[in-house]
Amino acid sequence: MMLSVALRHVFPGFTLDAGFQAPAGLTALFGRSGSGKTTIVNAVAGLLRPQSGRVAVGDAVLTDSARGIFLPPHRRGIGYVFQEARLFPHLTVRQNLLYGHWFTGRGRKADLSHVVEMLGVGPLLHRRPAALSGGERQRVALGRAILSHPRLLLMDEPLAALDQPRKEEILPYLERLRDQAGLPILYVSHSPAEIARLATTVVLVDKGRVTAAGPFADMLSDPAIAPLFGIAEAGSVLTARIEAQEPDGLTRLSTPSGPLFLPRIAAPIGTGLRLRILAQDVMIAVAPPRGISALNVIPARVHDMTAVPGGVLVRLNAGEQMILSRVTARSADLLRLSPGLPVHAVLKAVSVAPGTIGFSAG
Repeated sequence: MMLSVALRHVFPGFTLDAGFQAPAGLTALFGRSGSGKTTIVNAVAGLLRPQSGRVAVGDAVLTDSARGIFLPPHRRGIGYVFQEARLFPHLTVRQNLLYGHWFTGRGRKADLSHVVEMLGVGPLLHRRPAALSGGERQRVALGRAILSHPRLLLMDEPLAALDQPRKEEILPYLERLRDQAGLPILYVSHSPAEIARLATTVVLVDKGRVTAAGPFADMLSDPAIAPLFGIAEAGSVLTARIEAQEPDGLTRLSTPSGPLFLPRIAAPIGTGLRLRILAQDVMIAVAPPRGISALNVIPARVHDMTAVPGGVLVRLNAGEQMILSRVTARSADLLRLSPGLPVHAVLKAVSVAPGTIGFSAG
């Protein structure tokens, strides 16, 4: 099911003029504060009536200014998860979960057991929100939204109010939701790390306009849009699968770019992974390196080069995946880097931190 959005609305000093399509999976709206991300989500939810535009989920038209269509929020069949969980304090977790189902009355059986298992909230069912951690409250809010049987799920920076340990607690559940829910998820974030771990599609928003959109791997490794993420956050995302647990404490991964070795990843053999690799952690060698401690040396070819403040972003074609490397202009000159040049990407195993590793059903 596809979400189609085309919106135009003029505010004092700011114009929203944005259009994009979001397929099933998790589409991340990314941009700086004030870029218009939340305004877009509110228009999709029906909390803002745009001066002109169209919003449709599959065959269901929610807004069409040309035809005079504007469904009120309660008739849109949309689940909305905010920064704060906004649970009902007088209801138990079980009652909060089922509230959306009772309220919408959309005639579908609430599969409570499936949602409880997916979000790991079984031990919490008889508690009230005051007895939950921030991460637990957000999981319950997610479950409540899912049990309303929405055709679309909106999430407006759901991790922004959480500290890092609570974020790490809830991220695996968001991955599970992305892979199992089977509906479009529109996810607002200004965190490149969250997007790299969760998104299947990325939509970049800047000053009220969509500046780029596409599959997450292509977007995150594109040097042309790296300044929007921040040069220090520039990098790439590789897909991988656990191939073996080595006796020396390393995990061997198979990737389309070749084998990789990382510190032990606590997951079964065959598990699909997404690895975020920062460009600043990738070195380039023009000859096979010898006598170095780095375990991961990946044959590649220079795809293109983009000058950025303080250096050059070099995009490397490594098998079926792109790897981004940031080097100084002097290094690029000394190595005589140019498009088409065969090289080797060198990555230390410890450069991929556990928090940057995500799980994938694919």
